[in-house]
Amino acid sequence: MAVRVRICAVLGKLGYAFLAAGNAHSAIPIVDSGQRIDPLISDVGLPGMNGRQLTEIGRQMRPQLKVLFITGYAERAAVRGGFLDPGMQLISKPFTFDLLPPKVREMVGD
Repeated sequence: MAVRVRICAVLGKLGYAFLAAGNAHSAIPIVDSGQRIDPLISDVGLPGMNGRQLTEIGRQMRPQLKVLFITGYAERAAVRGGFLDPGMQLISKPFTFDLLPPKVREMVGD
């Protein structure tokens, strides 16, 4: 939760509009809505449904959905294992929050 709150604070300071969900299950109706999502930001290791499973569901609804994963897992293992498809990027924990703005800007195309 602390990471989600901090990400929301950083995005808000940058002037981005965002929607926050407490878990993957509550994110599905947001992804299924008409709201613009650019990108979806999700931790990989979520309880219940993980971030990759959420992404699979999200991409069924929005095939071009961009996704920024935040993970404590080894970045090389995720990338090497075919975890990242086109339009997906990853930030490894621990990370400093100054890495987030340029990554989001890159994905949004600002």
